Amino acid sequence: MNRRTAPRLLATLALTASLAACGGTDDEAAGTLTDQISSDLSETPDIPASEEPAPEELVVGDVVVGDGAEATEGTTAQVKYVGALYENGEEFDSSWSRGADETLPVPLGQGVVIEGFEQGIEGMQVGGRRVVTIPSELGYGAQGAGTAIPGDATLVFVIDLVSVD
Repeated sequence: MNRRTAPRLLATLALTASLAACGGTDDEAAGTLTDQISSDLSETPDIPASEEPAPEELVVGDVVVGDGAEATEGTTAQVKYVGALYENGEEFDSSWSRGADETLPVPLGQGVVIEGFEQGIEGMQVGGRRVVTIPSELGYGAQGAGTAIPGDATLVFVIDLVSVD
């Protein structure tokens, strides 16, 4: 190892540690989806179908890192979102479809929404856009939800954090 190799090794280890600390993974599917989502917060994001195997753990990736207040347990996050099925990108719900200014209040730590959605919001800052891929166990499980979400479905949400109360 020479003088140039050591700093590179340290930088790589620091990056790996920071990804692990965020609760996300460096899963290739996360990077691919994050790279395909628009960073323009004024437009409805499109979620493409994925050709990668569905992840078995929650995968979180920031498209835009916000610089406002942080969403933490005990706060209420006002979010805009689009939800789609991981395998085919078929949209099943969207606050955007109800109007560009429509938000969903999510009181963090109260279990009002599915576990993976809530976990995906925690740590976001106002002005951020995040892709959250949710395995079935943190979503609707084997029962699914109505006709739009089949049992054992992996879900993808693009979430914009508008405000924190």
